[in-house]
Amino acid sequence: MIPMMNSQLTITSLMKHAEQINGAVEVVSVTADNPRHRYTYRDAFARVRQLANALSAIGLEQGDTVATFAWNDYRHLEIYYAVSCSGMVCHTINPRLFPEQIEYIVNHGRDKWIFVDLTMVPLLESLHHVMPEVKGFVVMTDQAHMPDTSLPNAHCYEALIAEHTAEFEWPDLDENTPSALCYTSGTTGNPKGVMYTHRSTLLHCYASIAPDVFGLSVTDVALPIVPMFHVNGWGLVYSAPMTGAKLVMPGPKMGCGETLCTLINEEKITVSAGVPTVWLALLDYLKKSGSTIESLNRLTVGGAACPFVIYDDFRTKYGVDVQQGWGMTEMNPLGTFNGNAPETVSALPADQYDKMRLKQGRPVFGVEMKIVDADNKALPWDGISAGAVKVRGPWIINEYYNYDGQTLDDDGWFETGDVACIDEYGYMQITDRVKDVIKSGGEWISSIELENCAVNHPKVAEAAVVGMPHPTWSERPLLLVILQEGESLTREEMLGWFEGKVAKWWIPEECLFVDTLPHTATGKLSKKDIRAQYADFSWPS
Repeated sequence: MIPMMNSQLTITSLMKHAEQINGAVEVVSVTADNPRHRYTYRDAFARVRQLANALSAIGLEQGDTVATFAWNDYRHLEIYYAVSCSGMVCHTINPRLFPEQIEYIVNHGRDKWIFVDLTMVPLLESLHHVMPEVKGFVVMTDQAHMPDTSLPNAHCYEALIAEHTAEFEWPDLDENTPSALCYTSGTTGNPKGVMYTHRSTLLHCYASIAPDVFGLSVTDVALPIVPMFHVNGWGLVYSAPMTGAKLVMPGPKMGCGETLCTLINEEKITVSAGVPTVWLALLDYLKKSGSTIESLNRLTVGGAACPFVIYDDFRTKYGVDVQQGWGMTEMNPLGTFNGNAPETVSALPADQYDKMRLKQGRPVFGVEMKIVDADNKALPWDGISAGAVKVRGPWIINEYYNYDGQTLDDDGWFETGDVACIDEYGYMQITDRVKDVIKSGGEWISSIELENCAVNHPKVAEAAVVGMPHPTWSERPLLLVILQEGESLTREEMLGWFEGKVAKWWIPEECLFVDTLPHTATGKLSKKDIRAQYADFSWPS
């Protein structure tokens, strides 16, 4: 006898709950064809059923892969649910990838149809000829804004779903059915596919809404700025409907400080999440405009380490609690979170407390973690010993999609590629990527810590540190700096900033002031491209 019911953990069950219990809650979107679209979860899921009928009508079947090139808005939300709950795979594609990577991803993912935002149609018009398995395209707009496009077999989204009823019988799915596909940014070699399941998505969702993580509830208004094309938007498009939080999505305006400020104030946003560049853009607008953001009480920084200026300015000037999370595509993405601090940490002196809050946080229940040395020996959690981070858990990758290589180590752990130390409280501090750590005179130097220190200079807009070959020390750190508009610094002033903030032997050997720095498609510094760009660099004699 089985003592408890064995209900399947599916996105369909989440959707049905959200429609029945939270159906009256609003969903607000900025789109290319509407500056402020507004409806409810009940409206949304009725349209999801229309879309599910449309997917069937155009010949899609369970197991097929459907791609999206889209921003965070209500139509993208509808596609998420209609595709996955129909037993198909929703393949979100980052439009900022290089054309060659997009071609590879679409073909490797075997996408059958592509849903494309109005603003991204020209991108696909230049690429559709190298996508032989794609049968058609759906432009995410209404008939009034439908472009005259060269895309073959192109349909208007609103016209497509208008032909169908809002009655649909959802298939009974096993919880291990694939639901979504997301590819890594391909910093080394071709991007790799990570296939999420209904079960992994639901378990990740349960973990993310915990009080010491995102802490979402029916009283919240959530603004997910992290793109839905990147790791399912950190799961917020699932956790908000699950809890009944109002959902506000910025569409193509996610990088505009003025738009974000307006949405926060007019929609009374309480919680938001995004990468550091987004928060710097908002801070810049707030500073120049003199605006405030009274309703916002907490925001999450992820995707890269949180600079002190973001943590300090939001907290001290605007009363916003800045939290930090860490994870990766292969982890759905949540791994650690630095939200509410335990009493032992809260009681620390202010400078130590701030330092702790800038770490990547403690492992979320469901994520096992360890750090190991070069011999795969587990290292102590003493806040000093640094090693390669390995993880395992129910929403962590088991194998890459359609991939011949090895994904896990021989003991079943996934090696993240990050180097970190973990202190006695369980707080992890990422010190570098394995491929980016600087080995100088046999000792490790953290390029991330040097970059964070540099960005904390009031005249610095962005900074990158890479290890370059050195005749004496094997490698030494080279600092590249973009200054704030209208500011000036000398090499000596910049390097002098590090005095007393990092170990003396960590201080970069040289500093170059540059106009731009290369980034990956997800907005991170592209160390690979920086090293290639400065391959001929020579140290001053």
